[in-house]
Amino acid sequence: MELITTQKELESVVAELANADFVTVDTEFIRETTFWPELCLIQMAAPGVTALVDPLSPALDLKPFFQLMANEAVTKVFHAARQDIEIIFHLGGLIPHPVFDTQVAAMVCGFGDSVSYDQLVQKITGAHIDKSSRFTDWRHRPLSEKQLSYALADVTHLIDVYAYLKAELEREGRAHWLNEEMEILTARETYDPHPEDAWKRLKMRLRKPQELAIVQAVAAWREREARERNVPRGRVLKDDAIYEIAQQQPRDAAALARLRTTPKGWERSSTAASLLAIVNAALEIPKEQMPKLPRPQQVPEGSSAAAELLKVLLRLIAEKEGVAAKVLASGDDIDRIAAEGEAADVGALHGWRREVFGEQALRLVRGELALRFERRKIVVFEPST
Repeated sequence: MELITTQKELESVVAELANADFVTVDTEFIRETTFWPELCLIQMAAPGVTALVDPLSPALDLKPFFQLMANEAVTKVFHAARQDIEIIFHLGGLIPHPVFDTQVAAMVCGFGDSVSYDQLVQKITGAHIDKSSRFTDWRHRPLSEKQLSYALADVTHLIDVYAYLKAELEREGRAHWLNEEMEILTARETYDPHPEDAWKRLKMRLRKPQELAIVQAVAAWREREARERNVPRGRVLKDDAIYEIAQQQPRDAAALARLRTTPKGWERSSTAASLLAIVNAALEIPKEQMPKLPRPQQVPEGSSAAAELLKVLLRLIAEKEGVAAKVLASGDDIDRIAAEGEAADVGALHGWRREVFGEQALRLVRGELALRFERRKIVVFEPST
């Protein structure tokens, strides 16, 4: 078992895979010390064809691989595709299409909320995957035969998993369910977030518009710094430090040095000077232009109880349809439907989810459906008027 390290080998195997209806794909990467994942290995397979590609080889240009990922005639099959697609988007500037994610398909087919790849392989094929190489440092060369075999198994077993799940979706008439999910998964905005939105990932209790203005500015600054330097966000500035900066509002190096969440001496660095410029600019924003603090939504009386009933309904429908409850509705979906009804702009009220769960959830909220305990089971019924 050998790694593909030359351009000729890569072009040859890609030409073979391009003739297949589908190709299973997986990547191995390291990102503990970087912002962008460092691609270390690419695994691909189709019936009769397998490939292990070494992206660390200096003699290799991955352009043929990216062309395959963009080939509309070949379905790209991943398990838990998001991080793989993120890598391809960052390095190749494209999003693979069409895509089939077996993790999502498994949830649609009733394999549970978060079935792992090895569990899925075992349930569908009966094969057991040796997980002892899972924590390999994939940057290391040479890779052992055991490590290469483990990596290749991720895509060879995926062929059978894909065939089974695809047939199940077609048999159950749910292929369009997965198609809707894949459109979301392959949307460009999923992988191209704007630094100005970075503050939204932070969970901070802010009391003043000025604090929010600083958080927004500093979070965007940190995002740009992390991307440009290719280091984790926390290596630039920790979340707690952003919160303390928003509260203490340091205008100069001396004030920055007094903070508990920044390293000693850091205030004298060029990075700190750049940060202080951002903070001072945020503090100069006119009062009328300050961002508005998000207000906690006033939850109507009875919403909590309604949410509990909706969770019961969700579980009943998920069991009846043989689909993971998490795929039909998230906890936030449930809470918002309970509080807002039809006005809730949530995934459960769009597309196939509305057809399967959303409409019945709304009927329950409106009192057109009810639940009762009957013969040791909870049943749904239409109450008489």
